[in-house]
Amino acid sequence: MKKKIYELLLLSPNLTGREIAKKIGEEKSVVNLFLSQNHDSFSKNDTYQWSIKSLKKVVIEFDPTWIDSHGFETCLAKFPDLFADTSATIEFIFPKKCKFLLIAIAKLLALTNQLVHKKVSVLIDMKKCGNTRSYFDRAGFFDHLDKRIVVLPSRPTGSLAQKQKGNSESLVEFGSIDPNADNKEIKVQLGNTFIMQSNDRYRAAAFTTFAELIGNVSEHSQSDILGFAALQCYEPPHKSKHIQIVISDSGFGISRTLRSNLEINHPELYEKYKENSTDSDIGLVKASFLNGGISRFGEGRGLGFKSSREQSSKFDANFSIRQETFNLEFIYRNGVLIDTHIHKDLSKIHGTHICFDFLVD
Repeated sequence: MKKKIYELLLLSPNLTGREIAKKIGEEKSVVNLFLSQNHDSFSKNDTYQWSIKSLKKVVIEFDPTWIDSHGFETCLAKFPDLFADTSATIEFIFPKKCKFLLIAIAKLLALTNQLVHKKVSVLIDMKKCGNTRSYFDRAGFFDHLDKRIVVLPSRPTGSLAQKQKGNSESLVEFGSIDPNADNKEIKVQLGNTFIMQSNDRYRAAAFTTFAELIGNVSEHSQSDILGFAALQCYEPPHKSKHIQIVISDSGFGISRTLRSNLEINHPELYEKYKENSTDSDIGLVKASFLNGGISRFGEGRGLGFKSSREQSSKFDANFSIRQETFNLEFIYRNGVLIDTHIHKDLSKIHGTHICFDFLVD
């Protein structure tokens, strides 16, 4: 009952016991008794209307434009740790004309699920953004969004992703990565759609990359929250044609995973990156991507980066790895790594969130 009343008062504060009972389908006497026994969570004003007690609200409003990875991080920049106060309610507001690229959707999905997993209340307000809500539905966002998260004006009654799954040549809907399964279906969907939108000569590279990284999530994420993957092909006028693939988990992150046995399995890396700092973590993640063969299990059991790096270098591609508070982006052109971008002091999001942007002829 507490969950029903909390969610109701979150959307419609200042209701009488009679009104609450009618809306949640309970007897008025039962509701009033419950409320009187839970003054630590609910408070009553002079006109006998109830609301959530001492509710702290954090409002994050996105910009009325296309939200890419950088735009998403910019909107979160004022809030370094949304997990710090579990009594708060976090509201994500979508204004009119706000549209999300796939990587931003993936980060929002991971972050909101992680927040409610830590008992933080979350609300997503898309009342002014019907078209974007429809796209989120088509991409499978709501299928993987924790049921405890409140969505305005409402969650879709059905699932466009399930109804139309596999019918698009440019979209692979969000699919779960189950650590106890081989996840063959999502691997095949990503590979086939990528080849359809690019060239068959990339077949081996695509299937190797996706299979390896999805396998990595299964083996290393160590999280109760399922990972996920998705793909979207973007056509001009939204820049040049490119294929964006996201693979995400909510686990410990690469550096923490590696450090569990780093001194034993990779003593030379331990000496170099043993300091418990962001810069040390960045160095370790960068080494694991560029060198490969680095694992908490020892040699030969890498994090899936060696082959992925070798294969992705065959494309013109941007490869980014988002960790708890930093992001690394590797820029490849004509098979050569030409630049690396490092962004630190980002808002906390647990896990590892990988994004490929493949530029297509």
